[in-house]
Amino acid sequence: MITYKFKAYPTPEQEKKLHEISVIEVQLYNEMIKKANETDTHDLKTTEKTLRQVIHDLENLWKGKVYSRAIYAIEEKLIANLKGLARLKKKGKKVGSLKPKEKFTYLFYRQHGFKLDIDGVELSKFGKIKVLFHRPIEGKIKGVGIKLDKDNKWYVYVVSEIAPKPLPKTSKVVAIDWGIEKLLTTSDGNAIQNPLILDKLEEKIKRLQKALSRKKKGSKNYEKTRIKLAKLYRYARNLINDYLHKVTTWLIENYDVIYVENIRVEKLIQINKAKKLRRHILQASYYKFLELLEYKAKLYGKQVIKVSPKNTSKKCSRCGYVNQKLTLNNRNYKCPKCGLEIDRDYNAAINILNAGLGQPKEPVERKPLLYTSFSDGVYSKFPQ
Repeated sequence: MITYKFKAYPTPEQEKKLHEISVIEVQLYNEMIKKANETDTHDLKTTEKTLRQVIHDLENLWKGKVYSRAIYAIEEKLIANLKGLARLKKKGKKVGSLKPKEKFTYLFYRQHGFKLDIDGVELSKFGKIKVLFHRPIEGKIKGVGIKLDKDNKWYVYVVSEIAPKPLPKTSKVVAIDWGIEKLLTTSDGNAIQNPLILDKLEEKIKRLQKALSRKKKGSKNYEKTRIKLAKLYRYARNLINDYLHKVTTWLIENYDVIYVENIRVEKLIQINKAKKLRRHILQASYYKFLELLEYKAKLYGKQVIKVSPKNTSKKCSRCGYVNQKLTLNNRNYKCPKCGLEIDRDYNAAINILNAGLGQPKEPVERKPLLYTSFSDGVYSKFPQ
């Protein structure tokens, strides 16, 4: 299942109607939350029946105005949220109850109630919305949604089910050390720059945040500044996502098996108290990177295998000595036992490969890493 995102251009009348539907969705969702908080949510089947009854009881609110399957998509989202809370409780986490929403920013049609053509999408009980389809849609379409982004732009999302299309085998295996200064370092000596986009935009972001804090919430000037800030964040997000797509595509095209560390980012953030480092950890977008890598591996017939991250940075890739004194400031690994000197991240990547394969690989000593800058990565100039 993959999701395509396209720019949508609803008319002012359609925008007004979408906002009216949003109000209806909020009312339904909040009524369902109220009912869910009153019942035992451990029995999800009973909860589901209770929520569906709320939809039936409030039929006069939405019938004839909103397509029924779009209404039931709200209930499905709430059930998914309840399941998420149940999983967290099972892990011993402290969780509260679901909070009411102030607004809904999307409308989703699952399986039926939509029709796509060359210049737009027609939605049942709503009408046709103009859409810029900048790329072809592959596979069988399973759902269509429309969403208002934070910068007040509308986007259409098309969910499609596509068949795997295996790429030719390369007979190459690699391990990846994910990092902050370097986005990733591979076990065969390639290093990819982490662009740290938000650092480059930090001054602009701070200036807009300061201006926003001085505006009266809800005023026209507040909204103008908020949209400017949202556009800046969207620009950064688009740059990062585009870069991650190119890096993961390069990996999938060139390697059959990719070993990665099974990292818990939230734990990394907890143990690192430095604010800047925590921000950089989040900027490296590990979960997004892994999500893209795994779905592309599944689609193109490759493998992504997770290994334990324990001591991958502190262990000597030649003799296996674990240097517990190694700190984050030590960017080169020097083994006090066998004398190996090697880039810290390259050493970690080789350890990850060793853990994955279950056999040692002799590192190339003093060989400089083949470094790919952000600008090279943007133009897909990766090592082959």
